[in-house]
Parts: sequence; C-alpha cells; structure tokens
Amino acid sequence: MSNTMLPAGTFAGKTAVITGGGSGIGYGIAKELAQLGATVVLAGRKVERLKEAMSNIRIGGGQAFAVPTDIRNPEQVEHLMAEAVGLTGSLDMLVNSAAGNFLVDSDKLSVNGWNAVVNTVLHGTFYCTRAAGLKMIALHKPGRILSIVASYAWTGGPKTVHSAAAKAGVVALTRTLAVEWAHHGIRVNAICPGPTDTEGSRPLWQRPEDEMRLKEKIPVGRFGTVVEISQASSYLLSPYADFVNGEVFVIDGGEWLGKGLTS
Repeated sequence: MSNTMLPAGTFAGKTAVITGGGSGIGYGIAKELAQLGATVVLAGRKVERLKEAMSNIRIGGGQAFAVPTDIRNPEQVEHLMAEAVGLTGSLDMLVNSAAGNFLVDSDKLSVNGWNAVVNTVLHGTFYCTRAAGLKMIALHKPGRILSIVASYAWTGGPKTVHSAAAKAGVVALTRTLAVEWAHHGIRVNAICPGPTDTEGSRPLWQRPEDEMRLKEKIPVGRFGTVVEISQASSYLLSPYADFVNGEVFVIDGGEWLGKGLTS
C-alpha cells in the first residue's frame, strides 16, 4: 500500500536521478517518486545494493534503472546523466543523497579523511548538480534539484568539521544556483533531516541509554522516519512547491532549535 500524500501520477512522465539511491533516505525518496509515477535512475558505488533497490522498486510496480557511479569522479557523473537521458529520454529531477561521514576529533582528522568526506559531499554534489543542470538547460525543460544537508552546516557540530564544512558548502551552492538558474525554470532546494531511523544510523543508538539520550535532544521525543523525509522531499520536487526556491527545509522535530540551550 502506498504511503504517498501527493496525487497518484504527480510525476508521471518524469525522470529522477537519485544518488545514494541504493539504501537509506535516498532509496526511500526513490521509492516515493516511483510510486508517484516517476522513472527513477539509482546511482551509487555498491552495485549489488543498487540492483536490489532497482528490483524492489520494479516489483512494487515502479520504473527504475541502476547506474553504478562514483560521484567523486566527474567523468562517471557525466556518464550517469547521459545514461539517464538515454534510458528514459528525459532528466527532470536530481536528488543529491549520496554522502559520507565519520566522527572524529578535529585535531585527529587527517588530510585523507578530510578529502574523503569533502570530495563526496561537496565536490560530488557539485559535479552531479552541474551535470544535471546543464542537461536540463539543454533539454529546455523545467528541472528540480534537491540536496540532503544537515543542521550542523550552520550550527557546527563536534567531531564533524569535515562534513559540516562540506554541507555548508552545499547550502551555499543551493542558494546560489537557485538564483542563477531560476530563469531556466530550474528550482534548487535542500532538505535537512534530523536523526532518522535508518539501517545506517541505528548503530548510533545500539544501547538503550544512547537512544534515550538522543531522543531527549529532540523536542517531539522521537526519531524521524524515512517515509516522512521522502514525503517532504516529494513535495519540494512537485508542482505544489513551484514557488519554493533556494530554501533549506528542516524536518527534525525541532532538534536544531535547542542546540546551545542545553548541555
């Protein structure tokens, strides 16, 4: 049964490229868009995970393709966008969900560690956004670009200096291109999820006391769900949000508002 909130067929005839589409939030967004009629092109480095995600979406009645891609490589990104157009005849939406992060004290962060995160989060997002945007402009069709960011991009966050700096760059990229590309009919926005219950995040609260400690920092007292993030994303990509441009939509239960107010 569909969990979608938008009308069926909202994205019929549209093509969406989703990086990091093989798992987690990226996969959730891909499923949501496919349920609403979009043809989704899943990108990521883990081939088997991509194929499984593609198969699951197809079993559910959606249209999906998988294009293994390392977004840190501009040539592979160009190939991804060309494949999307070649397979579907269009490119209407891009979701930048691929990311990388690990917790580390700043004085222990190596240059290689910095580059590993920044190359994926900031450089990879730029490569994908640039390549998709140029395709959209060449096709003379309206486009929608959505990037996943984090609130520590503006609040800062201990042990995340590499990711915080990269995500802040993505916020600036989003707002700048929203202005520059609006006359092409391309809207560029970002979504900022709070703590969300995914397979990748669960190790952070393996112990009950860790789960309780994290939830105490969220005013609504719980973690977000992938469905909630996916539904918010589908709204921002839909015609219902055609006047929303250059915004960062925070969906975190109010977590970031309390940072700095309590220990």
